[in-house]
Amino acid sequence: MPSSALPTLPPIAEIDVDHVADLDPSLLTSDTPWVARGLAKHWRLVESATQDVHAGLDYLKSFYRGRPISAFIAESEIQGRFFYNDTLDGFNFTQLETTLDRVINKLTELQAESEPAALYVGSTNVDAWLPGFRHENDLPLQHLNPLVSLWIGNRSRVAPHFDFPRNLACCAVGQRRFTLFPPDQIDNLYIGPWDITPAGQPISLVDTHKPDLDRFPRFQTAWQHAQVGELEPGDVIYIPGMWWHQVEGTEAINVLVNYWWSETPSVMGSPVDAFNHALLSIKSLPPQQKAAWRKFFDHYIFTDSPEQSVSHIPTKQRGRLGDIDDTTARRLRAELTNRLKR
Repeated sequence: MPSSALPTLPPIAEIDVDHVADLDPSLLTSDTPWVARGLAKHWRLVESATQDVHAGLDYLKSFYRGRPISAFIAESEIQGRFFYNDTLDGFNFTQLETTLDRVINKLTELQAESEPAALYVGSTNVDAWLPGFRHENDLPLQHLNPLVSLWIGNRSRVAPHFDFPRNLACCAVGQRRFTLFPPDQIDNLYIGPWDITPAGQPISLVDTHKPDLDRFPRFQTAWQHAQVGELEPGDVIYIPGMWWHQVEGTEAINVLVNYWWSETPSVMGSPVDAFNHALLSIKSLPPQQKAAWRKFFDHYIFTDSPEQSVSHIPTKQRGRLGDIDDTTARRLRAELTNRLKR
């Protein structure tokens, strides 16, 4: 397959801060990514694994209580790229239920092999699977009510994908490489199927290590807008919501802990739900009707001045067009549920 090397990417901007408490609050709502060196360097896991990676893994296991986890495993031929099969109707790996201690023991065995199988555990809720871990390994972000997750494996590569929440990811063991693309590059990333995905999120079909630019020519434009961050143990990266990001574990054993959060309460629902409903109800409309609905969405939803669209209505009479409180959100959810049942 034709391929082409791509130019070296610029690094993600770094900020100089030693403690989360010293972060400018605006950095946690920023629309651009950043890297903070050593922000998690005082974690017990980071300190112990820096001295001896196996001691760090034993420390991690000490919090585990045996709850089953889901793991991906694949032959060495995939070179850590967990992806689709050739026909995009399945995957190049096997998913199995196992335990964290077995995964860690297997990673230790594979560490000695020259061409090891690929082993990966993603997005495992820390509070549920490792109770007590955050007492000695945490960032003080309680005010954000984040979901905290563990990721562990050997050399791996997860294709560019997006997450709706904001993300603060901490490299605890090994090394990680993050390649980020801004949201407006979706046209150039050649996103694959949404109904079948390797790990729940749609991904780019481009192999960034060997891009087939005859098949995916617009990817060159995406690459021109990309940035890269190389993380060592204790380093932290901030990824704004909706930014596409490829994540690579580049050592024989890698552990990452990340924090996801959103400014909107869960009762508001997920924008992905609205997207799916739009696929169902708007995508197939005649062009004139789609144009009319685009105007509606621009007027009420995507405007930068929402007050202007309703300023002629008394505040108490704005209802769903005004500020959405908990009561209004629950009423809208109930209305949507009833309509979708028809």
